Amino acid sequence: MNICLYGSSSPELEQIYYDKAYELGEVIARRGHTLIFGGGEQGLMGACVRGLESLGGKAIGVAPRFFDLPGILHKECHEFIFTDNMRDRKQIMEEKSDAFVIVPGGVGTFEEFFETFTLKQLGQINKPIAMLNVEGYFDMIKALMDRTIEKGFMKKICADLYGIFDDPEKLLDYIENVHEEPMDVYTLKLGK
Repeated sequence: MNICLYGSSSPELEQIYYDKAYELGEVIARRGHTLIFGGGEQGLMGACVRGLESLGGKAIGVAPRFFDLPGILHKECHEFIFTDNMRDRKQIMEEKSDAFVIVPGGVGTFEEFFETFTLKQLGQINKPIAMLNVEGYFDMIKALMDRTIEKGFMKKICADLYGIFDDPEKLLDYIENVHEEPMDVYTLKLGK
């Protein structure tokens, strides 16, 4: 399985975030999956790919050419794909991936999650989505989604389109075993 990772590229986080991302990479490698990531050397992307590589796992990096600067990219992957822009980067990552894992990150990570989640809601993709909830980081997303459902802006069935996990092993269990029917836009929009 090709697992897409979305997450922070920041080198200035608390150590627990890097440790959990590294552990996630180890679990992905032990289970024989390939990591597809934004090519970052630093942050949680870098920690995850280092954990993966520590056990001989395979990684595919995807990044726009303008990131090709000293210390920015982890180009020692099995494959590295350069794109012209960020949109092309996401498109390639989406097409090559069988599942999506989101680790803590900032605005870019939120945007990647919400776009993937939206595509799944609209039945344009039918691939597992899971968040690694390090130190309760994604509790705010769960609260936002609950409020969105409570106020009628989203149907309750949409909350089942992704999983939130504290443990990398349980997260991988989920994405390896979840089998969902694609969302039906008619049902989503008209509730029938």
